[in-house]
Amino acid sequence: MKYNIISYLVGEGFKNVFRNKKSTVASITTMCLTMLMFGAFFIIGQNINHIVDNISSQQGMQVYLNKKLSEDEITNIGDSIRKIKGVNTVDLVSKEEAFNHFKEEWKTHPNILDGMTEEYMQASYTVTLTDLSYNEEVQNKINELGSDKISEILSSNQSINMLEAIARGLRIGILVLLIALIIISVFIISNTIKLSVHSRRKEISIMKYVGATNNFIRWPFAVEGIIIGIISALITIVLVGIIYNAIAVQAVQLEVLQKLNVSLVSFNDMFNIIMIVYLAIGIGIGFFGSSISMRKYLEV
Repeated sequence: MKYNIISYLVGEGFKNVFRNKKSTVASITTMCLTMLMFGAFFIIGQNINHIVDNISSQQGMQVYLNKKLSEDEITNIGDSIRKIKGVNTVDLVSKEEAFNHFKEEWKTHPNILDGMTEEYMQASYTVTLTDLSYNEEVQNKINELGSDKISEILSSNQSINMLEAIARGLRIGILVLLIALIIISVFIISNTIKLSVHSRRKEISIMKYVGATNNFIRWPFAVEGIIIGIISALITIVLVGIIYNAIAVQAVQLEVLQKLNVSLVSFNDMFNIIMIVYLAIGIGIGFFGSSISMRKYLEV
């Protein structure tokens, strides 16, 4: 008996979708457009977060060591830095490497190099972080090793703070956009369901007269809204994938990305989360949109 009821409710929901073809097509079209807008900002957000994370992993600090330290002391300092929470990589730049880099930088001015040897240079560690938020904490921990070991720490604090601000603003912007698009889509779906309810108002009155409950009358329209939401989500996912892959092929050739040594997120890597988000939005919007519409037509 329960199976028959469920079959009836789902069947009626599908019938409603095809019964009101014009309003259904209009609703799906509008929902696809709004979800495309959200998809565009969502994917931009995913890529900016990815780029920020990549740059973050490259950002860090240069820890200069006192010149009088022995090789064993230098090695011990490197081991101590590696144990600090938030540290990603620790790479030694020896005096010899520092001197070779200095010579390369000033090769057009050989007179500056007269009399200089690698002993004039300081060994240092290039330290990158797992997360930019650890920047200040890691610096403090390194300074605790003592001024007799650590000569100076150079860090791109301004760049780090700017990257963190971009990431935070982006997350807030996407959240606000998602809320706005959900409200718009719920309004669209509710109006579509409203047209379906209006066209069947006599049938609904008869069903209520013979004792049908509000839930029994409501569910076919809820199913209709969910179906519209799912169809819109699936269409949008296909469109987003085609458009994104076409744009990504051109974007990877941009000089700015090559200079930053970062890449874009592939659509395949985002597919699962996009599928989940879109289906959740589609089903949620469809269900709540129909619920709002039915509340105006049924006495509860």
